[in-house]
Amino acid sequence: MPEEFEGDLAGAVFWGADLSGARFRDVNLTDAKISHAWLVNVDIDALVDTVVINGVDVTSYVNERDPWYPLRGMLRPPDPEGMRATWAALEDEWAKTVARAQALPEDELQRSVNGEWSFAQTLRHLVFAMDKWFTAPILGGSFHPIGLPNSGSVDFPWPGLDYDLTPSVSDALAVRTDRATRFRDYLGSVAATDLTRPTLVLENGTNPRRECIYTVFEEEFWHNRYAHRDLALLEAAN
Repeated sequence: MPEEFEGDLAGAVFWGADLSGARFRDVNLTDAKISHAWLVNVDIDALVDTVVINGVDVTSYVNERDPWYPLRGMLRPPDPEGMRATWAALEDEWAKTVARAQALPEDELQRSVNGEWSFAQTLRHLVFAMDKWFTAPILGGSFHPIGLPNSGSVDFPWPGLDYDLTPSVSDALAVRTDRATRFRDYLGSVAATDLTRPTLVLENGTNPRRECIYTVFEEEFWHNRYAHRDLALLEAAN
């Protein structure tokens, strides 16, 4: 029977395991070794850095053809200057995505695509992610009521969220713009010494502040990609 594994599996050994049809999401496979394996019809979407397959280093080949690289490679910058550059690049990409979305009618942006979040819900989730990892733990602010957690976190007692709200896209964008401005302002003055400061995050415990910032970057990157995927389907249907 299929099982779901979460948490720390660092150093685990899988021997003779049948992983056909398995799904790996938000996993860290740094230094992983896979041998005597079949990789047939495998779809991998990841940051590629020194990947050797059958003795061939495919890193450059993959990254040169990845339209999301080098932005994908900017998500864990080592210093405040790099963080500012990453956020500027993410904001540029999101500006294009929002412009693309605004060419569609409101009801389409409120519609789920293949069971995924609607564009409006995606914006609400990014508000939540920003509040969880930045607004509340770093600024000491509160969660905005329109925030939408991922399905695995819905049952956590998040303060101030109202799941009965169905804000318009323009309303969600206004809140998101406010959060993005605060984040940009913070990155504009953050010191390198601040990045190691322990920061308590609801549901996820204590994390170095840099990891909080990295999580915001990851959320912004991946949900922008999901939005592009779903907007393409909505455009094709109109």
